[in-house]
Amino acid sequence: MMSARGISPWYRPMAARNSSESHRPATPLELFFDLCFVVAVGQAAARLHHSVSEAHFGTGLVSYALVFFAIWWAWLNFTWFASAYDTDDGVYRVTTLVQIAGALILAAGVPPAFDQRDFTVITIGYVVMRLALVSQWLRAASTDVAGRRTALRYASGVSLVQIGWIARLGLPEPWGMVGFAVLVLGEFAVPVFAESARPTTWHPRHIAERYGLFTIIVLGELIIGTAFAMQSAIEETAVTAALLSVAASGLVMVFGMWWLYFDQPAHETLSSNRTAFVWGYGHYLIFASAAAVGAGLEVGIDFDTHQTHISPLAAGMAVAVPVALFLISVWGLHVRPHHRGPLLNSAFPLAAVLILVTPLTPLPLPLIALIVAALVGVNIATKPCDEAIQTS
Repeated sequence: MMSARGISPWYRPMAARNSSESHRPATPLELFFDLCFVVAVGQAAARLHHSVSEAHFGTGLVSYALVFFAIWWAWLNFTWFASAYDTDDGVYRVTTLVQIAGALILAAGVPPAFDQRDFTVITIGYVVMRLALVSQWLRAASTDVAGRRTALRYASGVSLVQIGWIARLGLPEPWGMVGFAVLVLGEFAVPVFAESARPTTWHPRHIAERYGLFTIIVLGELIIGTAFAMQSAIEETAVTAALLSVAASGLVMVFGMWWLYFDQPAHETLSSNRTAFVWGYGHYLIFASAAAVGAGLEVGIDFDTHQTHISPLAAGMAVAVPVALFLISVWGLHVRPHHRGPLLNSAFPLAAVLILVTPLTPLPLPLIALIVAALVGVNIATKPCDEAIQTS
């Protein structure tokens, strides 16, 4: 059935969008996409929490890094494609829903990936997401003549790497890890290779908004996970000063992390593909560390309620390491490019170092919260008055 303008709501020719559109907000479908992806993020963070609480530090961290890569990379590729080619017609919506189904399959595979190092289900979900995106690139190649070479490079490159992911399932350890590293490099190389033919017309403000929205969702998952852990602890024991300290410290950390991430207009730094690659790829550390803070806070609750037998140092590091990594990542991607002055540029690395020392003290979490709050204060104090007025 055709609309009044003669264009079917089920199918519209896919053409490159204008990278300078005056109003390019995230769509309801993109928001739904993010919300479904956070299920996988929550699963990964929950399993990291259990691994650290059970003192399986090495295997837990490696599994978390591998699983989170699959989640983040599939999300990233959809986001940048949508910024350049979103048609919001029926075919596009159905293809995106297939990608969401793949994300839910991936989420179902998180427990065996952590417990048995079995990545079969995760690989199936990942390949479903990636091949759905291949169909989108082929669709773009069929109608966007100017961008056809780029689209075909994406489609062929992604397809080739997916064959590698499936073949990797048959590799014995430690060759499976070697294969993973090689395939990650292959995934990273595909966009660089494809964009060298002709850059896609992604929208800087739209990309910045999409990354910001996913950051909010990850921080929200952090709060939800901590709240559930707090509720379970209170049901089993009682409200104690230690639990209240974890709750208060966690809130200050999350509020501070939100403030520091969103205080700089990210779209201003996305001026070329070169900066976009660094900024876009670098967000793996921001997203993964933010989600890991929630796992660390849950470990802190386990420690205070005697549900884990790890050392106080390990319990403190479970929070200190991801918070410090988050600050360093935000500093490198959001603060340094804006040249806000030597005080703020030195404050972020200094805060990260001090946070890594806090587990050596009797009160690591309150001190981490205090350092994050102090960093927010430095950020406010060094912000130009005219900029502060514009963003207020």
